[in-house]
Amino acid sequence: MELNKIKPAAGSKRNKKRVGRGIGCGSGKTAGRGHKGQKARSGGYHKVGFEGGQMPLHRRLPKRGFQSLTAGKTAEVRLDTLQKMKLDTIDLNALKQAGAVPQLASRAKVILAGELKRKITLKGGVFASKGAREVIERAGGSVEQPSTIEKAGS
Repeated sequence: MELNKIKPAAGSKRNKKRVGRGIGCGSGKTAGRGHKGQKARSGGYHKVGFEGGQMPLHRRLPKRGFQSLTAGKTAEVRLDTLQKMKLDTIDLNALKQAGAVPQLASRAKVILAGELKRKITLKGGVFASKGAREVIERAGGSVEQPSTIEKAGS
């Protein structure tokens, strides 16, 4: 096999159909658009979901549910993940560097899952659930409360 002799398989490539080029081509005159109407005109077409003036389906159905804009920004961290980390003071950047939370996370929350047997301090942007806070404080650590401005934004 030589690179300069490679060709596509027979019948796999077809020429583009040129419409509106006379009666002999089979798709002349109306060029496959039928007779008159909005779809036959150039530039004439309706938007997606348009039902001829009837109230579209997506507007007839009731609104349901809620999409939180901040749902993907808060990452959950388990206590046993903090146990494995070598640092004593843990903030959001430390969690990102350790790979415990995604780089796009703007805050993290420690949840009560696993065990913690060493003293740690949680700082800036790292929250803790009620149960996780108790376990951290029982192990001799502390959770520094974020300012009220950060709480309002979360």
